[in-house]
Amino acid sequence: MANTQGIFDRLKQDHDRHREILDKMAETSGETETRKKLLEEFTKEVKSHAAAEEQALYATMLRKPVTTDDTRHSVAEHHELDEALNDLAATDMSSPAWMAKFKQLDHDYRHHIEEEEEDHFPDFADHLTDDDVKQMEAVFERRKAEEKQQAEVTPEAADDAKE
Repeated sequence: MANTQGIFDRLKQDHDRHREILDKMAETSGETETRKKLLEEFTKEVKSHAAAEEQALYATMLRKPVTTDDTRHSVAEHHELDEALNDLAATDMSSPAWMAKFKQLDHDYRHHIEEEEEDHFPDFADHLTDDDVKQMEAVFERRKAEEKQQAEVTPEAADDAKE
C-alpha cells in the first residue's frame, strides 16, 4: 500500500476551503457584491478542483476495477454539481429561489465531499501504488492551476441544461 497521505490531505485542504466559502455564502443575503464574489470564488474553486481531481485521482481509479463504481459515482456527482452551480448563477440573487437553490447545492456538495473523504479515499488508498500517488500529486497541482485560470461562472438555468 502506498503512502497516500499527501494527495488525500491536499484534496481535503481544498474541501475545507470550499466549506469555508459555503459558510460565508450562507450568511449573505440579497444581490450584494459579497455574495457575487463568493459565488464566483466558490465556482472557480470547485470547477478547477473537480477537473483536476478527475484527471489526477479518478482517471487513476478507473483503471482499478474494484473502484470503478465509486469512481463513476463521484464523477457523475461532479457533473450534477456543475449543473447546480450554473443554475444558481442563473438565478436572481435577491429572490427566495436563490437561497433555496443555494441550500440544496450546499447540502449536495457537503454530502459529496464527506463521501469522498470518509468512504472513497480510505478505500482508494488500498489500491494505489507509490507511482500512482506520485503521478496524481503532480497532475492535480498542474491541472488545478490551469483549470482555475480558465474557470468561469456560467449561468444556465437547470431547465435549459443540456443532457
